[in-house]
Amino acid sequence: MNTMNTQHTTENLTIHHKVKDYATWRTGYDGHEKSRLSAGITNGRVFRRAEDPNDVVVVQDVADVAKARVWVASDDLKAAMQKSGVIGSPSIRFAS
Repeated sequence: MNTMNTQHTTENLTIHHKVKDYATWRTGYDGHEKSRLSAGITNGRVFRRAEDPNDVVVVQDVADVAKARVWVASDDLKAAMQKSGVIGSPSIRFAS
């Protein structure tokens, strides 16, 4: 299969942050699925550092970057992150 000519139609959203407790954070993350879907954010993949399981990276597909940027800046997301134990400011990046 020649992937050189394949068009990439989905952007990625990567969020990296530290959390107080992974299990608490994961419950909050899973409970926020409908909010992500409403912003066109799907296919979330969660990764944790072996040396620090509370160091979390989430990579997600984004259908509409403008809509996702509004969601990322929303008070809803900020409140959800605070409630689930995110420490400090997350690193948020869009890439294709």
